[in-house]
Amino acid sequence: MRTEPSPGSLPAREHLPAGNAGTPVLDVVIPVYNEEKDLQPCVRRLHEHLARTFPYAFRITIADNASTDATPLVAARLEAEIGEVRSFRLEQKGRGRALRTVWSASDAPVLAYMDVDLSTDLNALLPLVAPLISGHSDLAIGSRLARSSRVVRGAKREFISRTYNLILRGSLQARFSDAQCGFKAIRREVAHVLLPLVEDTGWFFDTEMLVLAERAGLRIHEVPVDWVDDPDSTVHLVKTATDDLLGVWRVGRALATGSLPLDRLARPFGDDPRDRELTGVPTGLARQLVGFCVVGALSTLFYLLLYSGFRTFTGSQFANALALLVSAVANTAANRRLTFGVRGSERAMQHQAQGLVVFGIGLALTSGSLAALNAATTDPAHSTELAVLIAANLAATVLRFLLFRAWVFPDRGDDSASTVVASHNPAPPVHATATHAPYDNSPYGNAPYDNRTWGDATMQMQPVRPNDHDPRDAR
Repeated sequence: MRTEPSPGSLPAREHLPAGNAGTPVLDVVIPVYNEEKDLQPCVRRLHEHLARTFPYAFRITIADNASTDATPLVAARLEAEIGEVRSFRLEQKGRGRALRTVWSASDAPVLAYMDVDLSTDLNALLPLVAPLISGHSDLAIGSRLARSSRVVRGAKREFISRTYNLILRGSLQARFSDAQCGFKAIRREVAHVLLPLVEDTGWFFDTEMLVLAERAGLRIHEVPVDWVDDPDSTVHLVKTATDDLLGVWRVGRALATGSLPLDRLARPFGDDPRDRELTGVPTGLARQLVGFCVVGALSTLFYLLLYSGFRTFTGSQFANALALLVSAVANTAANRRLTFGVRGSERAMQHQAQGLVVFGIGLALTSGSLAALNAATTDPAHSTELAVLIAANLAATVLRFLLFRAWVFPDRGDDSASTVVASHNPAPPVHATATHAPYDNSPYGNAPYDNRTWGDATMQMQPVRPNDHDPRDAR
C-alpha cells in the first residue's frame, strides 16, 4: 500500500552522469504569445549566456501558443540560425498548455522555462537546475520573495503577489514562497508523472503543479533571484487573479476529497543507497516509527489536555474514556495520512472502526491502571493519576503501533518490497536502459509520449565547453 512502488511511482533520484554531449541535459522552454518584438533579443541573450556558462549540452525551445503576429516567423528564423534553438507551435492559447506539450515530448532529463521578458537575472539559471542535475531535488523555482532576493517592481504588483501567496498558504497550506515567478525547472521523469494530474492550461498551471508536487512529498528547491518588472507585460491582472482563485478552489476541493492519485508520485524511502542496502528490516519501518512517535507524542498531549478538561466536571473513568475516544479518532486519522501514507476516502471508515478496536485495548489498559490506583488509595492526587496514565499509555502505544502496522494498515507489498531491498532495484526498474529518440531538428513530433522507463544511471551525457560543437551542426 505504501512501501511497494505503485505502477506510477518514481525511481530514487540520482545524479545525472556525464556522457554523450549530443543529448541535451537541459531544455529551456520559452512560452510566447505575440512576442515578435522581444523574442529575438531574448533568445540570443539566453543562448549567449548558456553557451558561455552552462557546462552541459542544452536546448532552447520556443513554444508559440497561437500567436497571431510575426512571432512564428521570428521563431523559425532563430531555429535556422542557431543550432541549439528549436521552435514548436500550438494552435491553442495557454501558457500551461504550451509547457505541458513541450515538456512531455522533450528528451532532456532537466526541463525548465522562463518568461520571454527575461525579468529574472540569468545568473540564477545554473543554481536553479543544479539541484535537479545532482539528484538533490525534484523541482526548482525562482523566488522573488526570498529574503536575499532583489526585486524591482511597482507597489500594485508587489501587493498582488504577496496577497496571492498568502492565500495559497492559508487555503492550500503551501510552503513554497513564490508560485508565480516565471522561472522554474523540473526533472523529466517527474514531469511525465506529475503533468497529467495538472488540469489548468493557463497561468494557474505553475501553482497547481507546485501544490500537487508538495502534497505528494516531492522536494522543491527555491533559488533567490534578482528580478526587474517588465512594464510592458501583457498579463491581464484581473482575469488572471480570478482564474487563479477559481483554480485554488478546484485544487483545494480535490485535495480535500482525496480524488487526486498523488501516490503515483511516491519516491522510495531513502534515496541514499545505504538506506536500500539494509537487510532484515521491513521497507519503510524506520520512517513509520518516526511518524508514529511524532503523532503519538502530539496525541498524548492532546489526550492529557482533554482529560484535564473533562476531569473538572466528571469522574476520572468517564473523563479518561471520553478523552481517549476523541484523541483516538484524531490519532487514527493522523497515522493513516502521515505515518502509513494512506490517502483518499477509500476504507476510511473501516480504518476508523479498526482504530476504535485498538482504542478499546488502550482503554482497557488505562482504565485498569486507574482502577488499580483507586484500589490502592482512596483519594489519589491528580499528578499521580497523570503519571499512571502516562505509563499505561506508553505500554498501549507500543501495542497500538504493532496493531496498526499488522492489522489496520497492513503492508500488502512486503513480499515484493523485500525483493526490492534484496535486489536494490525498485520497480519500476531504476537502472532499466532507456531508449531515446534520435537527436534531430524536430524532437517534438505528433506522436504521443511513449511511457518509457527512465533510467538515470544509464543516460549518457557529459559536460561540454562553450566552444564545443556537435559535428551534425551545420554552422
